Amino acid sequence: MTRTAHTPPDLTAGPITATMLRFALPMIAGNLLQQLYHIADTLIVGRYLGADALAAVGSSYSLMTFLTSVLLGLCMGSGAFFSIQYGAGQAQKMRSGIFVSFVLIGGLAVLLQAGVFLGIDPILHALKVPANVYADMRAYLWGVFWGIAATFLCNFYASILRAVGDSRTPLVFLGAASLLNVALDLLFVLVFHWGIAGAAWATVAAQWGSGLGLMAYTLRRVPALRVRRQEMRFSWPLVREIGQFSLLTCAQQSVMNFGILMVQGLVNSFGTAVMAAFAAAVKIDSFAYMPVQDFGNAFSTFVAQNHGAKKPERIQKGISSAARTAVLFSLAVSALVWVFAKPLLGIFIPAEETQILAIGTQYLRIEGAFYCGIGVLFLLYGLYRAVHRPGMSLVLTVISLGTRVALAYGLSAIPAIGVAGIWWSVPIGWFLADAVGIGYYRHLKRNE
Repeated sequence: MTRTAHTPPDLTAGPITATMLRFALPMIAGNLLQQLYHIADTLIVGRYLGADALAAVGSSYSLMTFLTSVLLGLCMGSGAFFSIQYGAGQAQKMRSGIFVSFVLIGGLAVLLQAGVFLGIDPILHALKVPANVYADMRAYLWGVFWGIAATFLCNFYASILRAVGDSRTPLVFLGAASLLNVALDLLFVLVFHWGIAGAAWATVAAQWGSGLGLMAYTLRRVPALRVRRQEMRFSWPLVREIGQFSLLTCAQQSVMNFGILMVQGLVNSFGTAVMAAFAAAVKIDSFAYMPVQDFGNAFSTFVAQNHGAKKPERIQKGISSAARTAVLFSLAVSALVWVFAKPLLGIFIPAEETQILAIGTQYLRIEGAFYCGIGVLFLLYGLYRAVHRPGMSLVLTVISLGTRVALAYGLSAIPAIGVAGIWWSVPIGWFLADAVGIGYYRHLKRNE
C-alpha cells in the first residue's frame, strides 16, 4: 500500500520498543498541545476572572469531555478497524470503511451538537451547578458547544492518519491550533474584555482550524486515504464489522467520562472552593498522565497492525515492552507531581487562595501517587480494542468507574473522611480494573 508523504514507521517490522516510541511520541506531543486548549482557558480565566469563573470552566471541561467522548470513542474504534485493514494490505476495504465511518459519526456529531443546545439548562441543573457559577458556566458552554463538530473532524482525520502510521501530521495541526488558542484567549479576554465567553470562542476557533486543516491535508496529500466514487457505498456487513469496534469503544469512552461527570456533580455539591481546586488539579492530572494514555493508543495501533499482519509473537513482545515503559514513566511522573503539587497549582490559582490550594494539593498527592494504575489500564484498553475484544475494554471501564463513583459517594458522606474520599476512590478503581484485566489476559493465554 502507498505510504504517506514522510514515510511513517512500519509497526509490523523493526525494533519493537523503538518503533512504538517513534510512533507514540508525536501522538503524545500532539495531545499535550491539545491540552493547552483547556490549560490556556483555565490559566487566563483563573488569573484574570476569578474563582467563580475558574469553577465554571472546570465544570464545563468535565461536561465537554463526556460529550466529545462519544465521538472520540467512535473515531478510536474505527481507527482500530483501519489499522487492521492497513496491516493486512486491504486498501479498498479500508477506504470503504472510511466513507461509512465518516457518514455515520459525522451525522451523530451534528445531532449531538443540536441536542446540547436544546438541553443546556437541564444539563446544568443535573450537575448541581451553584447559583453564583451558573451564568458563567452557561455562557462558556454556549460558546464551546459550537466546536463539537470540529472535534469530530479533528479526531476522525487524526485517527485515519495514525492508523497508517502517520502520527506526525496531527501533531503539526494540533500545535498550530494550540498556539492560535492561546493567542485568541489573550486577545478576547484581556484586550476585547469578552470575559468567559471570549475564552470559549478562542477554543472553538482553534478547534475548527485544526479540524478543517487535517481534513484538507488528508484529502489533498494522502491519495491512499482518498475515498473513490465506487467506494462510497454502504455495505451492511462492513457497517456491522466497523460497528463491533466503534460502538463498544464509544460505550467504553462514554461510560468512563459519564462516571467522571457524576463525580463532578458530587464535587459541585461541596461548593465553589472545591470546584475551583478540582478544576485546576484535573488540568494538571490530565497533563501528567496524558503521555501514558497516548502511549496506550499507540500500543493499540501497534497491536492492531500486527494482528492484521498475523504476527502474534511480535504482539507478545510488544506487550512486555509497553508494560515496562508505561510503568516506569508513570512512577516518574507520580514522584514529580507529589513533590511539585502546590507550585503546579500556583500556576492557575493565586497564592492568597490558600483554601483552594490546600484542597487541590490534597487531591494531587492522593490520586497522583498512583499513576501506574491508570498507565497499565490504558494499555489493557488498547490491547483488547486491537484484538477484537472491545467488550472487555468496556467491562474494565465499568469496573474502574463504577468503583470510583460508588466509593466517592460513599466515602465522602462520612464526616471524618469528607472530600478526601472522592480522591481516594480514583486509584482504588484503577487497580481493581487492572487486576481483572490482567487476570482475563492470563486466562486467554492459558486457553490458546
